[in-house]
Amino acid sequence: MSTLKDRTVLITGASRGIGLAMARRFARDGANVVVAAKSDQPHRFLPGTIHETVQAVEEAGGRGHAIALDVRDADAIEAAIEETVAKFGGLDVLVHNAGAYWLKPTAEFSTKRHDLVFDINERAYFLLAKAAYPHLCKSDNPHILGLAPPLDLNPIWFMNSSAYTVSKYAVSLYTMGWASEWREEGIAVNTLWPRCGIYSPSAVIHGGDELVKEFRKPEIMADAAYGIVTSPSRGFTGNHCIDDSFLYGRGVTDLERYAMEPGHPLVRDYMVPAACVPPPGVVLADNRLYDFSTGELLPGAEVGMAGKD
Repeated sequence: MSTLKDRTVLITGASRGIGLAMARRFARDGANVVVAAKSDQPHRFLPGTIHETVQAVEEAGGRGHAIALDVRDADAIEAAIEETVAKFGGLDVLVHNAGAYWLKPTAEFSTKRHDLVFDINERAYFLLAKAAYPHLCKSDNPHILGLAPPLDLNPIWFMNSSAYTVSKYAVSLYTMGWASEWREEGIAVNTLWPRCGIYSPSAVIHGGDELVKEFRKPEIMADAAYGIVTSPSRGFTGNHCIDDSFLYGRGVTDLERYAMEPGHPLVRDYMVPAACVPPPGVVLADNRLYDFSTGELLPGAEVGMAGKD
């Protein structure tokens, strides 16, 4: 495993939650962290801006740089990549953490909302990778990491949420393709997805404290992301990683430290295949799936109990 010291990482959507946790983790190595998100000014309800994340990066030992970026804007993406390279002299790691989340049945899914989830989840990933590619080719350990699930055609993941699911699976499909397409250049392309709900400020607003008790801290995703992007790029590519399984495979056996409330059963995230058995000791709450934006049980959303014990 290498280090991120003096390496340059661009993270989209890093003003709070998982992106902020990743920025802090990378900064602990002394990385150059470019924080690219829309949150240039404080949100009405949610904490965090790109400038606050830069401050957190520098307090953790890294060098930070904020770019106000709307990932729906192709020209802005090109400009952000160029600004990153001009600021730090190159680009080693691209993490597409920004995402649009909306779970509704197809008949209730507006065209505007459809375009939003595809513009942010699918299209932005494509444009970011395309713009980053020539610069990543110059790195000696280049990585692209998308936040997306393993590919699983269980209909449960499509019913009541088909547009969102397809937009995320597009990221997984791109990852599979680019891992082969750019293997000769040595660019690793992988995805990362949580097994369980991850705490975020919006989860508290919409789901309440009771649901949050069933979540893990975003640091589990940050530690898994760090392990992925510090792996040798020519030896670890084309993988769809689940956070706890990846960490357990790397020797992390104390997964309880990531729990918001240690000892409390954990709520399942979406699109984790039933065959992907949790590491020993991980206890999942039940076979229900929730809309984490509202805390409500999804209609018809029950999954198999494989691996509960």
